[in-house]
Amino acid sequence: GHQKATHSENSQGKKSQHAEEAIFYMNCRAAYLTVLKSSLENIKSKEQLSLVLQQAGRNPSQKTINKYWTSQTTSLNFDDFCAILKKEKPATKNELLQAFGKIDTDKAGYISHDELCKILTTRGDKMTWEEVASITNQADFNCSGKLDYNKFCELYLTTSEQCCKAARDRLETDPRLRQQHFGNQRENFSEGISLSKPSPRVSRKTDHKLPKADSRAPSRPSSAQSSKASTSTTVTVGASSSRSTKLIVEPDTMKEWQRAQSRGCFYLEEDGEIISHKYRLHLAQRSALCVTIRPFPIPQAQGKSCHWLSVDTALFILKENETQENLQLVSFTELQDKEMFGWRGELGAGVYWLLPFTSGCRLRKVKTQISGEAKLVWRDEDGELALTKEFRAALLDIFETIDLDGNGLLSLEEYNFFELRTSGEKCDQEAWAVCKENFEMKKNELTRQGFLDLNLMEANDQDGDPWDLWVTLLSLGYNKALEMTEACPFVIDICAERCKPRIKAISLEAGGSQLSRAVCRSVLNKGEHKVLDGSDNIFIHTYSSGCRVTSVIENKSENKVIIHVNNEQSKNCLNNRGLMVFAVEVAPKSMMVSQHVMALNEQEEWIYSCVHSLV
Repeated sequence: GHQKATHSENSQGKKSQHAEEAIFYMNCRAAYLTVLKSSLENIKSKEQLSLVLQQAGRNPSQKTINKYWTSQTTSLNFDDFCAILKKEKPATKNELLQAFGKIDTDKAGYISHDELCKILTTRGDKMTWEEVASITNQADFNCSGKLDYNKFCELYLTTSEQCCKAARDRLETDPRLRQQHFGNQRENFSEGISLSKPSPRVSRKTDHKLPKADSRAPSRPSSAQSSKASTSTTVTVGASSSRSTKLIVEPDTMKEWQRAQSRGCFYLEEDGEIISHKYRLHLAQRSALCVTIRPFPIPQAQGKSCHWLSVDTALFILKENETQENLQLVSFTELQDKEMFGWRGELGAGVYWLLPFTSGCRLRKVKTQISGEAKLVWRDEDGELALTKEFRAALLDIFETIDLDGNGLLSLEEYNFFELRTSGEKCDQEAWAVCKENFEMKKNELTRQGFLDLNLMEANDQDGDPWDLWVTLLSLGYNKALEMTEACPFVIDICAERCKPRIKAISLEAGGSQLSRAVCRSVLNKGEHKVLDGSDNIFIHTYSSGCRVTSVIENKSENKVIIHVNNEQSKNCLNNRGLMVFAVEVAPKSMMVSQHVMALNEQEEWIYSCVHSLV
C-alpha cells in the first residue's frame, strides 16, 4: 500500500523536494565543472576528488577521501561524485559547536590556542604548526590567546557557502554549462568496445538515479514548446494488460523436456544501484528451449507482505564468443504470464550468459518510518543466548534465497555468495571443514539447522550484541522491522527438449556495461523509433511490453547532446529516475537508456506520454 500513500502526498511538499533536488544537482555540477572540463570527464586522482569536494563546500578528511578512493579506484564519474555528496553532508553549525564543546568543558565559548594546536597537530589529518598559526592569528576570532569558536564556526560556514556560490556563479556566466543533467552512461556502437571501462571496484552508478516517488506536480514549466528539436511519444496501456497473460509454458508438450533451475536475488545498494547474480548456461546440443524468471515466493513468508512480488524481472540471454568482452544479445524474456516473464525459441550448443534485470521502478530506495527495532536474540532462564522467533523466521527465509539450487542445503559456493554479500570475504575449504566439525552438514553441505546455529554462534561471539547480525540483515535488504524491502529474490527455470541444460551462478555484481548494452540493443531491435524532429541523427527508441516502457536515446552525431525529458503529461506512471522532468547527456556515437516506466497502480489504465527535446 505504500504506493497509494505516495499518491496522495500533498504536491507542495513534492514541489519543494523537486526544487531541492534541482538545487542539489546544480551545486554538484557547478563544483564538478570548476575542476573538470565537462561532466562526461572523470575524476582521475585523489587530489582532484579532494578539490571537487572542497568546491562543493565540503571539507573532506583524508579518511573520507580514502573511503571513496580505494587502492582499486582508477577514476570516478559525475554520478559517483553526486552519490558521494549525498552521503557526505556539509557540517552544520550544531555539529561544529558540539565538536568544540567537547574540548571546551567549562562551556566558556573559548579554547586556548595551545589546546587547539595540540589537537590539530596530533589527531585526524594532522596539521603543521604553521597551518594552525594561520588560523589562530586571524583577528576575527583571536581573543587574547584564545579562539572564539562561535565566530570561527560562522566564518567556516560562510566560507563553505561562498565556495558553492562562486562555483554556481561561474556556471551562470557560462551558458554552455548551465543545463543540468543526470546520468552519463556511455554505450559505444561498435559492439563490444565499451567507451568507459569501469575499474573493478568503482561501479558505474547510472541506471538508478534518484530513487524518489514520482511527482504529480510539475517541477518546472515544460520547456518542450520553446525547444528547437523535440519529439513526443505516447503509449496507453489498459488496466489488465499490465498483467497480460500469454501462456509461456505449454504443459503437455514440455512434460518430457529436461529442466534446470536456479534461484538468485536482486539487491539494492546504498546509492540505488542494483546488483544480482549472473549465470552461465551450458547446452550440450542444439535444442528448443523455454526460459522463465519470476520473483520467488519464499515458502515461509505466508501471511507476511511480500513487497518484492510486484517487482518486475527480466532475463537477457547473451552468447559467449571467443572473447568474453564481446557478448552478443540473443534474446530476452518478452512473454508474460502474471509475474512470470519468459522466452521460447531454439539455441545452438554452447555457452550463454543469463543476465537478470529489473528496471528500478519498483525496487528502489523508499524512506519509511519504522518504529522500534526487532529483537534478534534473547537469553533464556539459564542465561543462554537464543534466536528470537522473528529472527529465526528471517534466517530461514534468507536460507531459501541463498540455496541457489533449491536442494535444502548450502554448498560452499552458495554459502560464499552469502558471505561475499554480507562481509565481503570468502570462506575457503579449510574454514568449511571447521564448519563441518561445529555445525550440522549433509554431503558436505550446510543444513538449515546448521545455518541457524552458525548465526547463533556469531551472536555468542559478540556476547549478544546484535550489531553484526544487523549488518548481515541490512546487506540482504532487510529493514529494522525485519521486512525484506531492498531485495528481490527470483527463480530462473530452463526447460530444454534435447539435452539437460546446466545453469551456474558465476558472480554477484552490478549488470554493468554488458547489461546496459543488452537493454539498449533489445529496445533498438524490438521498439518503435522516431527521429528527433528537427535533428537528423538523434533517435528516440521506445519499447513497450505489457508492464514496462523503456526509451533509449541514440546519438549518431559527432557531438555530445543534452536531451531534456518531460513526463508531465503521463498518467499513473512510475519511472526509475524518480523525476518527472530531467535531462540526460549522451556522448557522441552512443546510446543510453533515457528511462524505464511502469504503472503506479496496476489496477488502472496508465498513459506514458513523454517529450524528448534537444537542449
